This record gives sequence, C-alpha cells and structure tokens, in this order.
Amino acid sequence: MTKRSPAYRKLSLFIVALLSLTLVLTACGSNNSGSTSDNGGNTAAANSENSKPSTATKEIHIGYQKYGTVNILKAKGTLDKRLEAEGYKITWTEFPGGPQLLEALNVGSIDIGHTGEAPPIFAQAAGAPLVYLAHEPASPNSEGILVPKDSKITSLADLKGKKVALNKGSNVHYLLVKALEKAGVNYNDITTVFLPPGDARVAFENGTVDAWVIWDPFLAAAQTATGAKVLTDGKDLVSNIEYYLASRKFAEANEPVIAAFKEELDKIDKWAEENQKDVAALLSPQLGIDIPSLELAAGRRGYGLSAIDDSIIQAQQGIADTFFKLKLIPSEIQVKDATLK
Repeated sequence: MTKRSPAYRKLSLFIVALLSLTLVLTACGSNNSGSTSDNGGNTAAANSENSKPSTATKEIHIGYQKYGTVNILKAKGTLDKRLEAEGYKITWTEFPGGPQLLEALNVGSIDIGHTGEAPPIFAQAAGAPLVYLAHEPASPNSEGILVPKDSKITSLADLKGKKVALNKGSNVHYLLVKALEKAGVNYNDITTVFLPPGDARVAFENGTVDAWVIWDPFLAAAQTATGAKVLTDGKDLVSNIEYYLASRKFAEANEPVIAAFKEELDKIDKWAEENQKDVAALLSPQLGIDIPSLELAAGRRGYGLSAIDDSIIQAQQGIADTFFKLKLIPSEIQVKDATLK
C-alpha cells in the first residue's frame, strides 16, 4: 500500500467536508422550496374549503307516541323532506307514553315531542326544561276507564278497593283523579298499578287488575279485541288536550325549525280530519294496530293546531294544583314558567 503524506491527507479531508456542506445546502434548498410549495397548496386548499358552504347535516330528535298527528306527520314524511332541504335530518323515537317521552326530553335525548295534559306537569315538577309550543283541541272521548266485558263493576263507586292499572304520570292519571272525585271515592281507597300500555293490556286481560285507565288507540284496540266496557270516558270530567313541547334550549335556538314543525302539523291535521279512513290505513302498519280500531280512534279525536294562550295555561295550572294537593308531585309549579316569552 502506498503511504500518503500528511499534506495529502489534509487536502482529502478538506474536499470531503466541502462536498458534504454542498450536499447539505442543496438538500435544505430543495426542502425549503418543496415546503413553500406544499404550504402554498395547503393554504389554497384550505381557503377553497372555507369558501364552500357547509354541508354538515344537523340532527333533530323528535319523540312520538303510538298515536296522534305526529304519527301521521312521520308516516307522510312531509316534515322530513322540508327540513332535509334546509340541511336537517330527523331522528324519530317512539315512546310508550308521555312520561317516558318527557324523561327523554329532560336528559336531552330528544328535542321535540307530544303528550297529553298531565305529563308536562310531572316533568316540570321534576325540573325538566320544557316549553309548550302548541296544542290540539280537547278530545275527552279519546280516553276512558275500561273494565272486562263480564266485570261486576258497573259504576265508578265500585272501583273502591279495586286494582286499577294506568301509566303513572300520563294523561289518564288526571282522568282517574277526576272520576274518583266525581264518584266520592278517595284516591287512596283504590290500589294503583303503574304499568305502560303493553303490560297493562296483559294485566287487564289476565285479570291481574280490575280496571284499566287508558287512551286511544289502546282504548279502541281493547274495545275491539276484548269487548271491554267503558266505565266512563273523559266527557264532563277532563278535556284531554294533546300538547306539543320542546326543550327550552332547542326552541329558543331553532325558531325556524319550530315554525316549520307547527306549519306541517297544521297541514297534516287538516288532511287527517277529512281523510280518517286513509289515516287508519296509513298508520296501521306503522303502529301494528288493526284498521277498525284506528278508525274508531280517529273518529273521536279533535283536529287543528292552536296557540298556547292564557286559558290553556290556567287549565294546566289547575291540574298542577290538583296533583300537588294529592302529593303526586313534590312541589308547586307555575305552568307559565314553561312558556316561550
């Protein structure tokens, strides 16, 4: 091997260092150039994206029960189409009764729903942040107290000492209170058995309970299928008004949606009143209830959307005061606090 001089070795090291520095500078220049180009591209893309209108779908959660104008609205799909064009998607959730529906509203699972007179009272007493939006006409014949066709109970007074099934906190809870009051029977002189409609129907048919306080279409279905007798309906006892409600936060932040909801309800109500047989045929597969029962129910309810006014607030306040006296709610409430200002 040839031995290199120290001077030669120094020159070689200098050349290697120089080449290395050149490569580093070239790489940096290349990276900086690429980075500038990429950043410019990303910025342009970001600006382009920001300039586009938002296509994010906003969800609305609507709770419904097994009957009413909301069911028809859902089946017809008119509200879905209207709001879809404005960037909304509706999620529909069925509940066995008003109390369960308003419990979901209380915890934020739904935004809008419908119930009878009593559930909002119980919900407001429990601190639910609900507001009344509108209401349907009184339909006192659409709820009643049923007894089996061969029952020996023939009057309201005969309910004393008997087991009566009902959905706790539902509209028929108030019917039971007023019916017993009319008959001179103390509320504590009966045994209330709190069951949702499906379970109550089973208990009623197998004789576990003596009477069942229930609303349409379950009332009509039980009459049609079992021949059950109506001991009394709500006539001259209660109004049985259906209410549309929402969480306060949702209602105040989504006025156009609330307006669209009420407008479509009103349109469907007008159609339904004039096409009751069509309503029964439309709802039968959705609800799993036979057409004759639904025709019976459709013929004894009221139709037409109305605004919340002072008379409605006073009527609801009367129910709230009655429930407080009976210790069915823990504290007094002011119904007017659950209205939109």
